[in-house]
Amino acid sequence: MKALLATLAALAGGWLLINLVGALLVGAIARGLLPGKDKVGWFMTIVIGFLGGILGKIVANGTPVGENATVEMKCGKRTYPAVKTDKSGSYHVVVEETGKCTLTVSWNKQSASLDLASYDDAVQADLVLEVKDGKLTVRRK
Repeated sequence: MKALLATLAALAGGWLLINLVGALLVGAIARGLLPGKDKVGWFMTIVIGFLGGILGKIVANGTPVGENATVEMKCGKRTYPAVKTDKSGSYHVVVEETGKCTLTVSWNKQSASLDLASYDDAVQADLVLEVKDGKLTVRRK
């Protein structure tokens, strides 16, 4: 019985180590895709790597929107709080569910929505905002 418990403990420890390293790598890749000052430490980078999410940059008229936009996600019945873009127009929303989500961008007192899929790993969705006939639209780049 002790041998069985020791084997199970070794397997669980190995599984945890592999997942921690994998989460760190996913988080590091996300940091590489969105360079610049980040308020998230390495511990949260690992957590984000575990949870996945939606990240990307938003441009309008060919230039980044800067800190002037917010991004909100709704997946199923759950709505995630809006996050503000940073100086480079980058955003990152941590999403716990997988499946179809609706991303809503608010910019210049207007909003536009786009359907996206969320997976176990982080998903990059670079977005382009356009104003057509006075109405804000959003599409993937």
